[in-house]
Amino acid sequence: MSAIDPRIVGIWQLKDTLGRDDAGKLLEPPYGPKAMGLVTFQADGRMMAVLCDGRASLNGEPRQFMSYAGNYTFDGTTLSTRVDASSDASRVGGDQVRTVRFEKDGAMVLAPPRRLYAGVIQHQELTWERVDGSF
Repeated sequence: MSAIDPRIVGIWQLKDTLGRDDAGKLLEPPYGPKAMGLVTFQADGRMMAVLCDGRASLNGEPRQFMSYAGNYTFDGTTLSTRVDASSDASRVGGDQVRTVRFEKDGAMVLAPPRRLYAGVIQHQELTWERVDGSF
């Protein structure tokens, strides 16, 4: 197994989410206005992520929730996870691929490929900050 880039290793808390359409117009933020999440990347190449809409009440609408885990590789710009457990059964056995960039303030931004969500093709970015005490 090749060495894991140490910049990604640790525990990260979701700080912000952003969604845009193909024209660049801002959309409702992924996981709602109070998105919550944690992602952990271990030095041995295992990861797990949990994300949800953090609002206490959604007026009867279902709460957005996603979790998955698996083995990952990271080459410095691309993160790829082979999913072996997920709240969405269709993801099991597949790969979740994200582009990764690190901001000057230490934040990590993960961007999945554009996808259809809520009837609109979206470009999403999830910004994570390292949890104190992690690697």
